Amino acid sequence: MASHPELTDDFTQQLYRDVKLSGACAGRALARNTALSRISLFGRKELMKLLKLPPRLAGLSTAGFPESCWLSPNGRPYSSGVPSGDHLLYTARHFALRASLGKIIDKEINPFVDKWEEEGQFPAHQVFKTLGKAGFLGIDKPTEYGGLGLDFSYSAAVAEELGRCRCGSIPMAVGMQTNMTTPSLTRFGSDELKKEFLAPTIAGDFVACLGVSETGAGSDAASIKTTAVRKDDDYVINGGKMWVTSGFQADWMCLLANTNDGPPHKNKSLLCLPMKLPGVHIAKKINKLGMRSSDTAEIFFEDVRIPRKYLIGEEGMGFIYQMLQFQEERMWGVATSLVCLERVMEETIDYTSQRKAFDKPLLHNQAVHFRLAELATEVELLRALLYEAVGLYIRGNDVTKLVSMAKLKAGRLSRELPDSCLQFWGGMGYTNEVLVSRMYRDLRLLSIGGGADEIMLNIICKHMDILPKKNQKG
Repeated sequence: MASHPELTDDFTQQLYRDVKLSGACAGRALARNTALSRISLFGRKELMKLLKLPPRLAGLSTAGFPESCWLSPNGRPYSSGVPSGDHLLYTARHFALRASLGKIIDKEINPFVDKWEEEGQFPAHQVFKTLGKAGFLGIDKPTEYGGLGLDFSYSAAVAEELGRCRCGSIPMAVGMQTNMTTPSLTRFGSDELKKEFLAPTIAGDFVACLGVSETGAGSDAASIKTTAVRKDDDYVINGGKMWVTSGFQADWMCLLANTNDGPPHKNKSLLCLPMKLPGVHIAKKINKLGMRSSDTAEIFFEDVRIPRKYLIGEEGMGFIYQMLQFQEERMWGVATSLVCLERVMEETIDYTSQRKAFDKPLLHNQAVHFRLAELATEVELLRALLYEAVGLYIRGNDVTKLVSMAKLKAGRLSRELPDSCLQFWGGMGYTNEVLVSRMYRDLRLLSIGGGADEIMLNIICKHMDILPKKNQKG
């Protein structure tokens, strides 16, 4: 076999020949290093460390090598969905947590989903109490308030498993409870505030909701009009909130309101607002296209008084706190979509393998199985992007750009995949009797809620430094 002209010593020439024999698997490992022309500067140990070759590759002869070249060094094909020491992010503890949650979903949630969808509301206090007792509402929250004290990767694992619910409403509502209303309270709230609101939320005794969006301010949170004016030792709240998930059943709201007349990014604060106070008016339950078992409310506030001690963190920092809170919300949304999308594909594969047309299963048509292969590839690419974002996040990195990319991709794939699969179901896909039609409706929200696709693109452009500056000409 020919030698490589840029590799000068005998060892690296042999390694080059081994890699050529091994095929694409080891080739990808070697290609991670872009400085091949300087490879002879390293000794054997340093080179192996640099290339990060798994033990199967290091020092292995070429005899029989191609037959044993797998994506995992233990000889098993890699899978993101089963317990394995080779998982990119999850350990055995993550999978044990998922298995425990899976039992609750199968016993306490999925058998009742169809009924809750028809009724337009699931019993949040009942479901959350069950999840709270099992520890699933405080995965990454401090142990002193009833949480498990784990890192966010465990929350991502739980979010993935919740994708097994046969609707999008309950994963969304659980995410509201765990990663949309409570991150800022956990980080910046006083001990007294955490004991009053965070601890019972983690236990499942309280249902929480988020008050950010308004009739004229959705993705543009800086434009909200709701005010919280200081009077003596209280805040007096006036205004209204729209699209409030769990608004009909909530015990308290994490409210974003204007607390002074300053610049829009510096005049907002986050407040804990009990929902049973005088002046809190739940105007109506919104009739939505999807997420039908999640109650969504329009709410108005008329001279609602709360004590100043219900302020989360510092006054005027609410916009910043909420932007930080959005990162976990978006990662949660991406994670819950993964298994939802896989379930839609699995049921579509089952259906098309049984449904015959022109004397053969629909699945045997190249247009069908090729399309499903493409969609499965897209799901795995999305999963890899999420895992990279989560892995960096738990190590303290700013992952705004990656999270925005993942959220954008998840929103678009959540439209594309159910649409393609529904087409393969034909007339059955146009009924309310199959999962694909429900997910076609439910997952459409991912491109809108938590920051629309266009907002994600704007954030990505900012991080790429390609967004036109204000007053820029040309």
